[in-house]
Amino acid sequence: MKKKIFCTLGPSTLNSKFLKFANKKINLLRLNMSHVNVNKLDKLIKRIKRDTKVPICIDTEGAQIRTKVKNFKKIIYGQKFYIYKNKGNFKIYPNEVFSKLKIGDKIFIGFDNLSGKIIKLENHKITLKCLTSGLLETNKGMHIQNRKIKINFLTEKDLKAIEIAKKNKISNFALSFTNNCQDIKKFKELLPGKKKYFKIETKEALRNFKEMTKIANFFLIDRGDLSREIEISKIPIAQRFIFSQKNKKNHIAIATNFLESMIKNPTPTRAEANDIYNSLEMGASALVLAAETAIGKYPIECVNFLLSVIKNFKTKKASKI
Repeated sequence: MKKKIFCTLGPSTLNSKFLKFANKKINLLRLNMSHVNVNKLDKLIKRIKRDTKVPICIDTEGAQIRTKVKNFKKIIYGQKFYIYKNKGNFKIYPNEVFSKLKIGDKIFIGFDNLSGKIIKLENHKITLKCLTSGLLETNKGMHIQNRKIKINFLTEKDLKAIEIAKKNKISNFALSFTNNCQDIKKFKELLPGKKKYFKIETKEALRNFKEMTKIANFFLIDRGDLSREIEISKIPIAQRFIFSQKNKKNHIAIATNFLESMIKNPTPTRAEANDIYNSLEMGASALVLAAETAIGKYPIECVNFLLSVIKNFKTKKASKI
């Protein structure tokens, strides 16, 4: 089976040079709605289509809590900081989550190690005490460690994006934070006749994965957000577990950190080369580049390196070294 490459578009790749390069090298171009202004989506899709024939995938925000921060700042261990309901520096999205938080909740924000514990609830603000220092930034995922808060499987922004995508004849969609078969069925009902990828990035998805494979065929392991739900040391186990549960009809793509070092550097590490090869050996049908091509300095070099590993994987001959 041909191994595919999916790339996330962003400031580094929304240009004619990369999009024309993509025509012969890349199989799918991903638009991450967590970082795309829905009011600019229509023009963005049309602009991409001018330079490339590669299919576009709309990747939804899904059931994730995210930060809305006016002024970024460093939060230090032991410091108090606040989530505001209406007016204030730090709010959360969707707004409904504010009233569902409880004293004692442990919260992780983004990937800069910032975490805090809720110590006080008021009508207009929530007080947290910092447990690990880190940067408080906007539009970062917020994970509650000690319990699960149920929110809608799609945001209002997602629904608007889907309608815009349909008008532009987009055929590929991804559901972030797919948790169970019910989420899959709802997404299928919303998008009949479209190709749908279901992202595995929560503990609940891991628990329900076997049942999910019976009603869907295309999955994507997002190792970044999954590492907020389980320890990073367990990500290799989770990845192998998912592949052990798949059936013959299932296709599984893998995302996050394949070439993290190449966001800033022109060459990868040996560990990254091994990670890519191991993922192919496990049975990955596609490899997904995220920050590497969205904001990285060397997006074309990243794609070419993936292609070289895929080529070597196909030959598997030491004599070719």
